[in-house]
Amino acid sequence: MALKRIALRDFVIVQQLDLDLHSGFTVLTGETGAGKSILIDALQLVLGSRADAGVVREGAAQADISAEFDGPAHLHAWLEEGGFALEDTLLLRRVIDTQGRSRAWINGAPATATQLRALGDALLDIHGQHAWQSLTRADAVRELLDAYAGVSTHTVQQHWAAWRAASKDLEHAMAAQDTLQRERERLQWQIGELDKLNPGMDEWDELNTQHTRLSHAQALLETAQNALFLLEDDEAGISSPLGRAQDMLQDNEHLEPEFQAIADVLASSLAQINDAQHSLQIYLRRTELDPEKLAELDQRLSLWMQLARRYKRTPQELPALLQSWREELRQLDAVVDIDRLRKAEQQAQEAFQTSARALSQQRAKAAPKLSRAITQAMQGLGMQGGRFEVQLDKLTEPGAHGLDSVQFLVAGHPGATPKPIGKVASGGELSRLSLAIAVTTSELGHAGTLIFDEVDSGVGGAVAETVGKLMRALGKDRQVLAVTHLPQVAACADHHYVVAKKRDKAGTSSTVTPTDTSQREREIARMLGGEKISATTMAHAREMLVQATQEIG
Repeated sequence: MALKRIALRDFVIVQQLDLDLHSGFTVLTGETGAGKSILIDALQLVLGSRADAGVVREGAAQADISAEFDGPAHLHAWLEEGGFALEDTLLLRRVIDTQGRSRAWINGAPATATQLRALGDALLDIHGQHAWQSLTRADAVRELLDAYAGVSTHTVQQHWAAWRAASKDLEHAMAAQDTLQRERERLQWQIGELDKLNPGMDEWDELNTQHTRLSHAQALLETAQNALFLLEDDEAGISSPLGRAQDMLQDNEHLEPEFQAIADVLASSLAQINDAQHSLQIYLRRTELDPEKLAELDQRLSLWMQLARRYKRTPQELPALLQSWREELRQLDAVVDIDRLRKAEQQAQEAFQTSARALSQQRAKAAPKLSRAITQAMQGLGMQGGRFEVQLDKLTEPGAHGLDSVQFLVAGHPGATPKPIGKVASGGELSRLSLAIAVTTSELGHAGTLIFDEVDSGVGGAVAETVGKLMRALGKDRQVLAVTHLPQVAACADHHYVVAKKRDKAGTSSTVTPTDTSQREREIARMLGGEKISATTMAHAREMLVQATQEIG
């Protein structure tokens, strides 16, 4: 899962760069200001750090960064879920324009910066030259211990959030209990008013239909009677003439066959008229004037209209309004259930305490192990006899990350009492201590590539040689990249790249080139003696490389 290749186009002062990288321990060296950390910055951008228009090379339209990694098998499920192709390699690309806008791709498919950051944690572990500053921050110290212990605070944070939410619900309910009770009483009164009506969902339209029919009952009866008279009356009705016409046509249909069809039409018409007569007779028997029913409908319609005006609704909206009030009352009844809320708050607190205590136990188990590991690493970094200690104290108030306060203590000399890092360690000691922590914790990480960006600042002599050996040892299991100014560290590397700045008519640009044996000797000699390289420094450089090679062998 190592970084195989990085390609830059118009990035800061790099016009174009295609760099193949290898497993093992690789160093990047160069003069101050040559741009040694540009590659680190590019990698952080292609892995989702915040885009900035300032990274676009002057005069260019956009910066283009690509990084190719070995295909990580443990990320296949994540890639498939995100819709990205599964290939032998993992290709990340990000383009940033002069407005600071950026686009990104994973294996050729569009991706978000958030997705790039998710990959970054699995691919790279970067230790910067100012990493020591985090040793004085409580959150960073706690996170480092948790990472070493292999624990997550996610469950504790969830229980903390649930406890806080339950506490707020209880607090708000108790503070607003009087207001909620008044609101509850108002809703109960309004619901009681509408309950007297008990409006059905379709009742309003049915009431209007019935009322219209009853209020016009006399006219409807007269209409039915008159229509029946016109159909049945022997003199004025139409049934008798139609019957006679049918008989006449039937009597002569033997002379004129066409009369049969006409007679059939008249027969059908007479059948329909008979049906109409029958229906009118039934209607007249069933329908009667009902003043009492009409008065009852008047009263109910009046109540509908009265309540609709009172609550500024149309009559059709009253059934839904009643349902909404009942739901509001149900919710208020739940809110003002103080006993239920108090019980929920207690249960949430107990769940948090249980998970937080389990986390504290894991931290307490890991703290002495981390203390011993870093103390051991300090011995080879110019702090012989020094001691590192992870101190756990109980917080006065629990928090989202548990019950513990985590602090790093250090004693730089034998017999000294460990004290908080920020109070007793010098700048050089802080750098070395940070390096000891980086090496110790990196051995437990899962990222395939470790990057050390000038973490050896403030280190020299025999300590520098130890740093180089430590990084070379790490490189046996994982890919290690280090930006360094120390020749002792550079001499221990498996691969050596030189970063240089050049100026021409087109402007200033930075290049990164691999070294062969002679170039590497010259670069280490420069690191030993500055710009003027003497035979002595060249001889010293060759000696350092030979010694490092022998030790590797």
